[in-house]
Amino acid sequence: MNVDALVTAHHEQWERLDALTKQRRLSGAEADELLDLYERVSTHLSQVRSTAPDPALVRHLSTLLTRARLSLSGRHASTWSGLITFFTTTFPAGLYDLRRWWVSTMLASVVLAVLVTAWTLKHPELYTTQMSAEQIRAYIDTDFAGYYTEFAHHEFATQVWVNNAWVAAQCIALGALGLPVLFVLWQNVLNLGVAAALMISHDRTALFLGLIMPHGMLELTAIFVAGGAGLRLFWSWVDPGAMSRSASFARTGRQVVGISLGLGVVLLVSGVIEGFVTPSGLPTAARIAIGLVAWCTFLAYVFAVGRRAHRAGATGDVAGHLVGDAAPVAG
Repeated sequence: MNVDALVTAHHEQWERLDALTKQRRLSGAEADELLDLYERVSTHLSQVRSTAPDPALVRHLSTLLTRARLSLSGRHASTWSGLITFFTTTFPAGLYDLRRWWVSTMLASVVLAVLVTAWTLKHPELYTTQMSAEQIRAYIDTDFAGYYTEFAHHEFATQVWVNNAWVAAQCIALGALGLPVLFVLWQNVLNLGVAAALMISHDRTALFLGLIMPHGMLELTAIFVAGGAGLRLFWSWVDPGAMSRSASFARTGRQVVGISLGLGVVLLVSGVIEGFVTPSGLPTAARIAIGLVAWCTFLAYVFAVGRRAHRAGATGDVAGHLVGDAAPVAG
């Protein structure tokens, strides 16, 4: 490649990109032009590096692209449109893209919870050896229901949100290792199954369902989404497909981080339901109906909004100009 010819052919584009990065405000057309020039100059830099790595030119183009990337990132983060795009495109598309992982996690967890409940009903020594008769009686008569009314509604909702967010964060943060995610999910399934068996065996089935279902449908689904996302992160480096392990892990990691941010809002909604609806004086059917509406709304959000965004090309990953450079992969 003739470096002088390349400079002559594209010098005006480089100067225009440099000028756009120095502007404080850009119109919509100028923002599109900035992104287009960023992609073009990225190609120029790649050509220079691969065929005629002139140090001065590489340094100049790299600096220019760095400023352009910072300009694009700053403008993206400073507008409400970014937040709207996240909740109308990025987050639902990510949920839809990973649907097989978290739906499978949800179904497997529900089946295991039922099996644990059935096993515990047949083997009550699982809890009778851990709790005295007085403790069991206190749990089914007062403690289980009292948990939802012990604190003021807003304090309890905040406490629940923090606790559930911590569980979801564990599933995602430990996702790269795989097995810890399964352990966290198993602990939740085990606790749910044993509690269900304890209440059912003492004729408190209606009380149990009336207090668990209003918030539990959405809350547990969010935990299952986090678990499925964590397992997908683990699988991204175990079986990266056509991508390198690092590229596959990075792509999935960005996707999973976006999902974790959105789950914070989902868990906030379930926390509000648990803090204000579950312990309310509404009839049981009404409380469960509210929880069912919230859960169905989430599913509609994933399989309608997310499906549409996914078909349009969104995957839950960040915009291309924010991804950064990737190391080449040998053919």
